[in-house]
Amino acid sequence: MGGAVPGGPEEEAGRGGVWSHLSGSARDVLQAGQVHGDVHFHGPAPVRAEVPVPRQLPADVSGFVGRTAELAELEALLRNGGQPGEAVPMVLITGTAGVGKTSLAIRLAHRIGGRYPDGQLFINLRGYDVGPALAPAAVLERFLRALGVPGPAVPDGPEERAELYRSLLAGKRMLVVLDNAATVGQVRPLLPGTAGCVTVVTSRHRLSGLAVRDGARRLTLGLLSEEESADLITAATRSYRTGDDPGQITELARLCARLPLALRIAAERAATRPQLALPRLTAQLRDESTLWEALSSPDEDEADAVRTVFAWSYRTLPPPAARLFRLLGLHPGPDFSVPAAAALTGQDPRQTYALLDLLAGAHLIQPTGADRYQFHDLLRAYATDQAHQEETPEDRHAALERAAAWYLHTTDAARAAAQSYYPSVLPAEAERARPKSVPAFTTPQEAFAWHEYEQANLLAVVRTAAQAGLDEIAWQLPATLHGIHIARGAFFDDWREMARTGLEAARRLADRRAQALMHDTLGMVCKDSRRLAQAAEHHQAALDLRTALGDFAGVAASANGLGLVHQLRHELADARTRLEQALAICREHGPPSRTGVTLCNLGYIAWELGELRQATRYAHQSLHIHRRTGADSYVRIDPLLLLARLARETGHYTQAANYLGDATALTDRTFPPAFEAAVRLEQAALLREQNHHDQALEAYWACETLQRSIGDRLGQAKAYNGIGRTQRALGHLPEAIDFHTMAARILRDPPQPWELAQTLAHLSDAQTDHGRPGHARQHRTEALALLTGFPDPRATALRRRLEGLITD
Repeated sequence: MGGAVPGGPEEEAGRGGVWSHLSGSARDVLQAGQVHGDVHFHGPAPVRAEVPVPRQLPADVSGFVGRTAELAELEALLRNGGQPGEAVPMVLITGTAGVGKTSLAIRLAHRIGGRYPDGQLFINLRGYDVGPALAPAAVLERFLRALGVPGPAVPDGPEERAELYRSLLAGKRMLVVLDNAATVGQVRPLLPGTAGCVTVVTSRHRLSGLAVRDGARRLTLGLLSEEESADLITAATRSYRTGDDPGQITELARLCARLPLALRIAAERAATRPQLALPRLTAQLRDESTLWEALSSPDEDEADAVRTVFAWSYRTLPPPAARLFRLLGLHPGPDFSVPAAAALTGQDPRQTYALLDLLAGAHLIQPTGADRYQFHDLLRAYATDQAHQEETPEDRHAALERAAAWYLHTTDAARAAAQSYYPSVLPAEAERARPKSVPAFTTPQEAFAWHEYEQANLLAVVRTAAQAGLDEIAWQLPATLHGIHIARGAFFDDWREMARTGLEAARRLADRRAQALMHDTLGMVCKDSRRLAQAAEHHQAALDLRTALGDFAGVAASANGLGLVHQLRHELADARTRLEQALAICREHGPPSRTGVTLCNLGYIAWELGELRQATRYAHQSLHIHRRTGADSYVRIDPLLLLARLARETGHYTQAANYLGDATALTDRTFPPAFEAAVRLEQAALLREQNHHDQALEAYWACETLQRSIGDRLGQAKAYNGIGRTQRALGHLPEAIDFHTMAARILRDPPQPWELAQTLAHLSDAQTDHGRPGHARQHRTEALALLTGFPDPRATALRRRLEGLITD
């Protein structure tokens, strides 16, 4: 949006982070890059952030039967938790589809999970799903977030992600389960790099490269024995049937090819039809095999048996349940909720819930949580095949359109609950088409929780909508998600891909307004991930389109976006020009909310230019508009922080404290932590200038903890600079040098010349006080070179001071 959080106050925002507890002399840290453990400095104890311990394993498999020898073999391989020289780092469970690889892996993981106190990571790589398999980069993003890395701090490149992932797992004892891998390339980037962690992989293929190069030990899972197969059927039907002949049970198991997936479906049908003798059920299953074509599989007999069981169970479903089952095969994402399933069929959610319960009872779908379900990949393929056989192309398209519309309108409801600054992009008449099953969100927390559950589905819906010719939904959905993504500050990969897909859809529609929205969204994604050149290109493209259209509100938004990019580059004259352009349009055409935000952004530019009275006027005008219009409370924090800064710099400390008190009262746990971090940073600066050094160190450290939690790398650098300046005031010069050096390292990658020049100036001052004139001169010389491109008064004053110190 602008102002304090993305780039206003002295301790401005950025990206990246160090996930550790830092508190003092950082010499060892500077060499290590990543920090592990605690580093202590002279001063109060640091605020400690909770380090997440991921517990991602699905629930253990109920009614698990057999595999005693296989479990014993796997446990023997992994005994002692993967200590070097004593156990293998990875086991690979292979076997045909439906043989029970996932169930065995989950059962094994639950049995050995206690040996890995640092947690368990689990992912279904979807290597054999009807949709695209999960790419390693996407998995690494999810794993890094589970390990406590904030979304903005996740590196862009897959290699950098893999490096960070291995660094975070180094020295830990963690269990990683990679289910349904199709290729070695899917697995290798996800492997821990050191001993202590263990990886369990399942695949239909041998993945020989993992054994040859990565030390995996393979266990090829065969069919259940006849005894184990009969035991599974008996265990599943014991409470419902009596007197079945063991020979008939064995015959039923044989017809199921002794595959656990098929056996469970057959057993469930036998359990729900206790009045039918087992020979009758077996005869029906035998007859079914003549009614369909075999699936493609390395073993046609097993594939035939599996599909026979699917068809046998499917054909006994009531027509509404059968229709729901096959239409679920068209669902774009990996799992689905009750309302999403209802949207596919156009039914009431209560009716749909009963049908889903019926399908789950028949083992045709699997529950994954409260009112959420997923397919086994073989069953999804079967359901999709049935949809193409039994539904017309028009009916299939209509089902997809209903589901996509449900996701769009539900996202719009979540957007409205999460914030009010970004309005709906849906036309007014769209309200009449709003599906009845769209849930009501009453709090931002509910909206964010829904988004967390649906993240993968939303990306899949955008892709599928574009492929199905639903181009309006393909751009409207990412545009609607814009406000949620900004509020959460996460999921940059998905956000970027959705916006690119939306832009392509808008171009196909020749809809220039939609294209401008997508360019602005891409500009925001690039700005927040510090790709400032690309951000400027997208905001400029949006500005050009909106200027041609005469879209005044849009021109103001794009000009504001460009202004913020210039501000982050410390191109203050260009930033002011763009923001004044936006302000003039907002004052004439509205809306008032954007007028208030633009005034605040201009206030920060005026402050950076040394125009303190003008900055104060802008801040008061902004705050007045926000209060008059009832803007979200978090929007009012920006001008309050600017006023606090201005009061502090003019020596009005009591007034500054009052403004900070007002800002603190507005913070809320539903806001992004960046707001609280900005408040803490200004509080720390005020305490430092009042010579309350111990309290300042506490406040700076609290700020650093928050900045680290959101991946605000530049914010961390500003906090380290504040610690360094406070340590210098206390006479702790080695510590001051260390923390300024840490800040400088952050600011070099990616290069941020203005902030780095200020940091080097502080570092040179500390080096001078410590009796190191050579080091001080080196830092001042580098700072002067960085300041060459900045003509503003603050940069000019700093340059003159450094030049004077060099010539003395």
